[in-house]
Order: sequence, then structure tokens, then C-alpha cells
Amino acid sequence: MKRRHAKRCHLSILLYRFCLYFMLSAVPVAQAYGFTFTDHTGKKLTLSDFKGKWVLVNFWATWCPPCLKEIPDLVSLYESRKKDVMVIGVALDYRNPDVVLKLAKRLSVTYPIVLGDQELARQIGPVSMLPTTYVFDPEGKPAVYKIGIVSREALEEFMRENSKIPSSQPAGKAQQKGDR
Repeated sequence: MKRRHAKRCHLSILLYRFCLYFMLSAVPVAQAYGFTFTDHTGKKLTLSDFKGKWVLVNFWATWCPPCLKEIPDLVSLYESRKKDVMVIGVALDYRNPDVVLKLAKRLSVTYPIVLGDQELARQIGPVSMLPTTYVFDPEGKPAVYKIGIVSREALEEFMRENSKIPSSQPAGKAQQKGDR
């Protein structure tokens, strides 16, 4: 009797975890395909604009020490891999846009900065803590999201492990249709 109850309980837990995982992973998928942001220069950005590139949408704030710590890695990644990586920094929870833009300039941020809010963030998915980074694969599909600090090394490892480009081909070069 105890064994049957334990087995039923184990199956219930597995089913619960599966449903929870499916629900959490479905939220960004449903909303992200059509996201539209306007960066600080007035340029509209949509996910489809970056087809063929990895897209990182990083939610951050000027008062958030872990956010500020990861920015140099994001700048470095973006600068070295512009051919196959796009980074979009979405500033949240700010009072004065000038403070955000001055800080971005001081940190030498070269990727687009979006002055956002929770409504804008919901286009991508939940942002319960900062920093939060969503990563989309070169086909525009959600690949992963991380709450907390990310590093260039971890992001590059993830992209390398999840790339459909053969490992013998250098990063940044798109696979031709006839190369299969």
C-alpha cells in the first residue's frame, strides 16, 4: 500500500513539474515573437529584424549592482560578435531618462537602450527580478532566460552548445542552404 501511494505521489509531482515547466516556458513563447521596442534614438526594434542572429534582451536598472556588473560583458559580447549577436538593454524602474542614458554612456554601452516599463517587459515574459535576460536563437525562437547576472563566457558557451552551425565553421558565418 505504501509503495503504491509513493508511486502515485511521485507521478503527481512529475506531472505538476511538467505542467509548471510548460506554463512557464510558454509565456515568453506566446508573447515574444511580436515584440516591438523603440530605442532611445527613436528606432523601432522587432525580433524579426534580427533573424539569423542570437538576440539577448537584458532587463536592468541603474540602481541594480548586479545589472551594472554584467553590462561590460554584454558590451564586449556585442562588440565582438555583431555579425551574429544582438543585445538590447531595457532599462526599467527609472525616474529620469537622462540618468539612464548618462550611465549607459559612462559604461560605454554600444548596443540599443530601451527606456521600458513592466508593460513593455510583458511583451517578452515575466521580469520579477533584475537583471533578467531572455535569449532568442537565430530563428527567433526563445532559447532560455536567466534571472540574475549573466557572463559573456556563459552566454557564448550556451550559444556554442545550441548552435545549428557545424563546429568546424567559424562563428558569425551563416550556413548556406547547400552546405548540409
